Amino acid sequence: MSIIKRSTPNEQDIQLLYQTVRIAHTAKEQGNHPFGALLADKDGNILLEQGNSYEEGGSAMHAETLLLFKASRLYAPDFLATCSLYTNAEPCVMCTGAMYWTNVRRLVYGITEAKLLELTGADEQNPTFDLPSHEVLAHGQKDIEVVGPTDDEDLVQAIVSDHLSFWVH
Repeated sequence: MSIIKRSTPNEQDIQLLYQTVRIAHTAKEQGNHPFGALLADKDGNILLEQGNSYEEGGSAMHAETLLLFKASRLYAPDFLATCSLYTNAEPCVMCTGAMYWTNVRRLVYGITEAKLLELTGADEQNPTFDLPSHEVLAHGQKDIEVVGPTDDEDLVQAIVSDHLSFWVH
């Protein structure tokens, strides 16, 4: 079984999470679900950015999965093990699995999957799984750090506002 280290975002993490909010907002403006992800190296340099995009594969191609597929083509697994995946909302089971299989060993997210479910309600466009990423990762064989959710109120409000203006309740 994996060793899952859980912690809260540091100052650099918060700044990068704000970038995921920007990415998610752009995705929403383009008619996609308001999710944004980025991949950063061990020094916090942004390597890739991705919003949800139906043009790139339909409803199964969430921002995190799209980003991780691209990352796996560009970078070796040993390098990806030193990187962090940042996302405005906790990744679903599929996206968490993509992170695991591409060998990214650090996840940083803004709001929990449970909070996302509160925001999306019963909207059929987002049939949210109620399964936290740390629980999914605990069943693997890799040591992974899970950082989140944030307690930065301004950041949470920025994430929530895009979701409140998108989902039908």
